[in-house]
Amino acid sequence: MVIVAGFGCRAGASTDAFAAALAATGTSRVDRFAVPEDRATLLKPFAHEHGVPLVVISPDKLSGIATPTRSLTSLAARGTGSVAEAAALVAAGAGARVTVTRRISPDRSVTCAIAVSGTLA
Repeated sequence: MVIVAGFGCRAGASTDAFAAALAATGTSRVDRFAVPEDRATLLKPFAHEHGVPLVVISPDKLSGIATPTRSLTSLAARGTGSVAEAAALVAAGAGARVTVTRRISPDRSVTCAIAVSGTLA
């Protein structure tokens, strides 16, 4: 089984905010982090610090992904109800499912969701 933590974030999100959003999922093991292409530089230090590979998702792969939760802001900006959930699903690959819906960091700058599947994208 592959466990992916998908992230969505605002420009300027901090490493502490990524850590808080991930902690809010209650997930102790993660095989991959996933993030939209234009936010990869924000998550890269956190991924490196934790020794977790970073999967960068192009915007066209996020658009249209059905997610369990729905943010109107995310839908307008990215074409999906939750960037974190969509990124996790895409990175987890075929047959993936969201096991933890998006959680939000206390400063509201980062969301994190968990998806699992038996294969990698």
